[in-house]
Amino acid sequence: MSQTLFLGLDGATFHLLDDLIQDRPGQGIVMPFLKSFIERGFCAPLRSTPHPLTPPAWTTLVTGRNPGEHGIYDFMRVDDRQTEVFFTLYDFRDIRCETLWSIAGRQNRKVVSLNFPIMAPPPKINGSLIPGFTPWRHLRRNMTPNALYERLQTIPGFHPKELAWDFERENEVGNDMDEAYLADWVRYHLPREKLWFEVARKLLAEDRPELLAVLFDGVDKIQHQAWYYLDPDLQPDHPSPFHQQLRELCLSYFRNLDSYLEQLVALAGPEARVFMASDHGFRDSATIVRINRYLADLGHLVYQTLDGTAAAQRREASPFAYLNWQKTVAYCPTPSSNGIIIRVARDSGQPGIAPGDYFAFRERLMGQLYELIDPATGRPAIRDILVREDAFPGQATANAPDLTLVLADYGFVSIRNVSPPVGQRPRPVGTHHPDGVFLAAGPGIRAGATGELFPIADVAATLLHSLNLPIPEDFDGRVATASFNEGWLQQHPVRQGSPTLPVNRGEQPSEAMPDSEKEKILAQLAMLGYLEE
Repeated sequence: MSQTLFLGLDGATFHLLDDLIQDRPGQGIVMPFLKSFIERGFCAPLRSTPHPLTPPAWTTLVTGRNPGEHGIYDFMRVDDRQTEVFFTLYDFRDIRCETLWSIAGRQNRKVVSLNFPIMAPPPKINGSLIPGFTPWRHLRRNMTPNALYERLQTIPGFHPKELAWDFERENEVGNDMDEAYLADWVRYHLPREKLWFEVARKLLAEDRPELLAVLFDGVDKIQHQAWYYLDPDLQPDHPSPFHQQLRELCLSYFRNLDSYLEQLVALAGPEARVFMASDHGFRDSATIVRINRYLADLGHLVYQTLDGTAAAQRREASPFAYLNWQKTVAYCPTPSSNGIIIRVARDSGQPGIAPGDYFAFRERLMGQLYELIDPATGRPAIRDILVREDAFPGQATANAPDLTLVLADYGFVSIRNVSPPVGQRPRPVGTHHPDGVFLAAGPGIRAGATGELFPIADVAATLLHSLNLPIPEDFDGRVATASFNEGWLQQHPVRQGSPTLPVNRGEQPSEAMPDSEKEKILAQLAMLGYLEE
């Protein structure tokens, strides 16, 4: 049976890739393999989840289900206990749908899954799995099968710290980095991405799985901090020596990545079908929307009064909303969520609005949010507001934010208690855009073709079809038939299969991550602007 190779490019965008495959003076073609791959295959823009964020988007890609079904909305989930609110990192046990790894594996397809988020504690699959977003000290226990770690130790220079999400000085970093540290941040991802490539190459060569999927997430991490140095529209006419140095350092990452893609595709062989996709795109963001400050000005939110104790000061400095939960009725829990939670009283006398007032309050709040003006443009700071039952239909709708905000420049909100509610950044930063990329090449794939925008949930169905497997009838996604040529579709018509299995059937996860290690993950999220320090 021929192989299917999936190469995830976290945050990849045609806005940047189109520049990197052009022959630019003094730069050359940064990604020549990607250029040839696009020319001989199929490409199309890929629409992310309603809120284009890494955890919900990748989970949709690997389940074929929208967040309202799989239940992942953010890096953190919120547990509102009326008088107190608790924040916990999502993990695999929170996913309410069967994954692509399980669906293919139980139909006798060997699978390798590398570096995808929300995959720890790991499920047992027919193959191998190494999760992303895992501290290096706990990477070994979160791999499957148990013997995998010993196999990886045969890779020259292998150390789990290179694979994991760990970076020195993490607790010193907020949303901004000085120049020297920014250069170190980019350099950090060069050996890290190389080791993920080495792991993928080893397992692809030795195990010959029917499906190997590896996620290269350095694309997203570098773009978040160094977008100003990468975006072709933001390049100055007379860049400083540091600007030139850092841009070249970033380009070296993409040159290396291009080589890794080329080598994996060559190793998979000419009979393999190869797919590449991103969870979302990228663009610049110059506006700061301090949404909780605005909600406080409206009277819907009350910040907690500090009592001077060390515990209170630590809590106020945490990356989560520090509020008076007795008096707050609407708030944004994290910058990455771009969501507003409306608190509804469960019983008389408890915090929140009365249940019968919910829809009237929500409509009034939406009107107030649309009235928030960016003084730099004179236009609304919020372009769209998504209500949860429309944006996230399914079994997990009740866990979605009541409102999800789409800012005018698609940026992430701030939850800091700083005035005014809308301000400008000294210079643009990188932020997520709803439209990512989808690329494909190999037997049965249309050559030199482009397609229209299609949803990210379609990727899982497309990969199953490439494996000659039926598409579960409860999938939200459909096969991207536009990527296949007519001959392939005639010989391999799309088939619908039985529904996915209930979650965790045969997928018993191992032990959870200790709280001490979760703190390290939170520090990493703060680096990228998903949380604030």
